Amino acid sequence: MANVHAEKLTRIYRQDSIEVTALKDVDLEIAAGEFIALVGPSGSGKSTLLNLLGGLDHPTSGRLWVEDRELGAMSARELADMRLRRIGFVFQEYNLIPVLSAIENVEYVMLLQGVADQERRRRALAVLTEVGLTGLEHRRPGELSGGQQQRVAVARAIVAEPVLVLADEPTANLDSVTGAALMDLMRRLNETRGITFVFSTHDPMVMQRARRLVHLKDGRVVG
Repeated sequence: MANVHAEKLTRIYRQDSIEVTALKDVDLEIAAGEFIALVGPSGSGKSTLLNLLGGLDHPTSGRLWVEDRELGAMSARELADMRLRRIGFVFQEYNLIPVLSAIENVEYVMLLQGVADQERRRRALAVLTEVGLTGLEHRRPGELSGGQQQRVAVARAIVAEPVLVLADEPTANLDSVTGAALMDLMRRLNETRGITFVFSTHDPMVMQRARRLVHLKDGRVVG
């Protein structure tokens, strides 16, 4: 069963009178449980495609389904609910809330979902243990290393039990050893939880760990 199905996805940005085609006629199938990397040079359309898959942006033309639901047919509220409950995000810059502790950052998604206090705390502690952050639950992002912050971001992404996690250059700000450990962690979560992971990356180490590569060039899938 396909977790993601895209047909002829095209995204054109307009700047004054200039049109920039970021994606052109992209067809893509991603099966449930895949561990896949979008690769290609800067400007190839990787981040644009990732943003479309996450419902953070809208295609100029084409159609996109996640879990058999067509994103283009959903209201803004339905899209927001889809992102909250079914899709997790891991960003290059971590995007943690600096005034909240690690556990509070992880709990925040569940707070928005309306999960009860004790259940939120139980699940947040369990997932922080799962990503190797036992004992660091009450540290704020500024008191954590880059690798630890990204692990908090991964914990936040998976705690809501999404079917799909999208990671935009997740190792870009990490040294090679920390980045490799993070990828091994996400690979393990993919295997144990069955979550589909889709990365955009320039990093050869990430490419080596992916089970499938989708190559983009000039906004098109070329392999």
